[in-house]
Amino acid sequence: ETNDLAAALQPIVDSKPFREVAKTKPDFSALKGVQVAVAVTGFETSEVAVTDEQAVGKVQPRFVAVADTHAWNYQAVAFAEKKLGSFVTEIYDAEPKLEKSDKHGGKYFTWKSQDGRKAFALVIDAVIYFGNDESAIDKALSVRNGQADSIAKTGKVPPHVPGNLATGYVSTDGVAQIAALAGLHFASQASDEEEVQSAVAGILPQLIRGTVTDITWSTSQTSEGIEDKWSVAMPADVASVFSETFGAQDESEIATYQKNEFIAQLPENTSTATHYNLKNPLLAWRSLVLNAARRLDSIEGRVLLEFSSLLFEPYGIRDPEQFLGSFGDPRFVSRSIVTAKLDEQSDETIAVLATGDYQARTKALSSDLKPPKELVEGGENIWTADDENLQMAFDVQMTRIGSKEDLLRVSGMHSGESRDIKSDLLRRLANSKSPVSTVGRDGSSILALVDILAREGHGETKAVSTYLTETRFTKTGMERRTVSDFGFIGWMIAQLAAE
Repeated sequence: ETNDLAAALQPIVDSKPFREVAKTKPDFSALKGVQVAVAVTGFETSEVAVTDEQAVGKVQPRFVAVADTHAWNYQAVAFAEKKLGSFVTEIYDAEPKLEKSDKHGGKYFTWKSQDGRKAFALVIDAVIYFGNDESAIDKALSVRNGQADSIAKTGKVPPHVPGNLATGYVSTDGVAQIAALAGLHFASQASDEEEVQSAVAGILPQLIRGTVTDITWSTSQTSEGIEDKWSVAMPADVASVFSETFGAQDESEIATYQKNEFIAQLPENTSTATHYNLKNPLLAWRSLVLNAARRLDSIEGRVLLEFSSLLFEPYGIRDPEQFLGSFGDPRFVSRSIVTAKLDEQSDETIAVLATGDYQARTKALSSDLKPPKELVEGGENIWTADDENLQMAFDVQMTRIGSKEDLLRVSGMHSGESRDIKSDLLRRLANSKSPVSTVGRDGSSILALVDILAREGHGETKAVSTYLTETRFTKTGMERRTVSDFGFIGWMIAQLAAE
């Protein structure tokens, strides 16, 4: 919900990437002071045929938006018919059939697309109810008429804080529904085998429901960009363990030097990069796996423990416990792990920034990785997979894992000073003190946002938006902070264009 829709949207179009691409900046003056609350009441799943033999799953959220325009009734009616009508036409990509009637003491609009989709709007006084589910509008009217309780009475919805552009809340029931959808999504990506898909679809929702209680969100504008804050509440026993095991290490001068040395090797236009700055990566990994196993039925828990190491197989690591346990003395060396996707076509590249037991680390490798014919004492030794696609390079200070092509792109030594890092975005990653930090670049959202908000861009002009996400664990759960050009609201609008 937001107390001023124009204020919530303005930072998106004021951002540098939007101004570089959009031919004109949209005027939100008509939305100034408009209060809006959007509720997702459920999800509808269906299959859409791609070919005669193939279909893909589609998820449609059922929602209702309530907007208090603080305008005259005739102005609210005109806004609903013209502005919302244009919006529906844009989403449906065709002119829908419009039906108008008097209903519930107000003006009622129904838009029908050629493929059967419907949108509804009701205007009572200065208030507009809009959604794709007629029953959701009826429920909102029940609250208005005092026949049902508002969600505000639960005490869960965060109160308005000066400076916040918008806030949000996901209930426990909402977490469960999203968990079910996440299970289906990741199951389809995990494997073509039905048994694997069934296992993922059954296990993942249990893990999410057992780990996440509810979620609150707020967004505000800062000098760095749009800041989104997420507070993920967890059961007390889970939060207590994670706050201990996922604590950030205190970086020594040597550790900072080593971290900067690798980040300086990343290309300036690296797609995404994450820094895991943990006190004890092995302890963090164990707590994650053991907690997940406890949240499942006994049989599924044992299966998870047995197969959790498969997550490390793409990186040529057979035994993650032995590999992470080989890290060096925490008093003198970084135990950081950096992962990076150099571009959209690249596989994930990993750098383990730690000295320690070299022999223990090599024993943890997959049998597919073969050592060089002659080991170089004190220098870099490259282990190569049988198909020569995966390589693991060891030297005194770090282990680098990735494709042969990617490792060539991040090869070379640097001084380890932050000034040598090739972009401001990567420097933000290096300077973050969070246990888990991620930076990334996005070139697609800007096109979708311009399409919806500005209608026309500068021809072939392109721009890239960036973001930094920091994740921390507390005694009550997980806190996540993201600073980006478009924020979560921009991301949601971009999804509308994608649909």
